[in-house]
Amino acid sequence: MSQPGKKPLGPLEHAVMQILWDRQQATSDEVRKALPQDQEFKESTIRTILRRLEEKQYLRHDVEGRTYVYRPRVKPESVASRQVLGIIDKLCKGSVENLLVGMVDDELITPEKLRELADRISMAEAQQKSTSRKARRKPKK
Repeated sequence: MSQPGKKPLGPLEHAVMQILWDRQQATSDEVRKALPQDQEFKESTIRTILRRLEEKQYLRHDVEGRTYVYRPRVKPESVASRQVLGIIDKLCKGSVENLLVGMVDDELITPEKLRELADRISMAEAQQKSTSRKARRKPKK
């Protein structure tokens, strides 16, 4: 089985997922009512979108009475990181370094902020190594 949320989201699918991420759960009618009112959607259209999102493993449903209640299966951060990876693959030849250099060149991030992030990553790695060493040292009962 593929990983949940691997296939990209379309604009309407993203809008539906945003509602579910914000609310943590919703029925198809609640989703339809929460969508922007500039475009009316039929209930059947929303159910189709929800079924597709379930097939793509972005969400799941439970049955409460006779009503499907939908809940997200993936976090928005996970979807964002996958989309960024897609951009890196398409536009930066798979190089995170090329992306970061471009962000610095376009002043989207400062070199100082990158150094700060590098320090945070180093601290997290050191903490992770320390935790794994402690776990290995624990005597077995």
